[in-house]
Amino acid sequence: MRAVLWDLDGTLVDSQDYHWRSWRDAMAAEGIDLSYDRFLASFGLRNDRILRGWLGESADAERIQRIGDAKEADYRRLAELEGLTPLPGATEWTARLHADGWRQAIASSAPRQNVEVMLRVLHLDRFFDAIAAAEDVTIGKPDPQVFLRAAERLSVPPSRCIVVEDAPAGIEAARAGGMRSIGVSQTKQLDADIVVRALDELPANAFERLVNR
Repeated sequence: MRAVLWDLDGTLVDSQDYHWRSWRDAMAAEGIDLSYDRFLASFGLRNDRILRGWLGESADAERIQRIGDAKEADYRRLAELEGLTPLPGATEWTARLHADGWRQAIASSAPRQNVEVMLRVLHLDRFFDAIAAAEDVTIGKPDPQVFLRAAERLSVPPSRCIVVEDAPAGIEAARAGGMRSIGVSQTKQLDADIVVRALDELPANAFERLVNR
């Protein structure tokens, strides 16, 4: 058994603009003017952690849930209305791995509903066997919990899993979970086993090489 655990946003698709617009509008409804720089600093974190940073530790759980739910509903609306485009190499690699018998899962800080909408809009849902999302963990990356949960759902041991990530916290989480990693970023320094600027730059034997180390 062997598996690939994919981060979603920034790895298979770039929907940062939708996140920015939905967070900006959700916070404006609360009378808070959110700057783009502050948004960027939070990107990829769980909503509860993001909102406690923006609202303060005294913010009650009900308010955090309400704002987060409004943001995510608007994000899904934008994704379905305006569409999503897979990043270069995303469709080709997920299709190839599926055809070659690899198990695949999404391991994301996003809510499950978002992941399901994104995969459907991207036409990638048929290649995935499981999802581990925000509702499935109690602590986000760099803790390895989301990757370990995804591996468990695939019935594949961590040592036979490869994580594909675009963020340092995700690479750290993969290492903490005992997994090899592939880092994909044009801007960030990633301490992964293999690092490329885009998925379509990966060597043809990249996954085989890592799983057999």
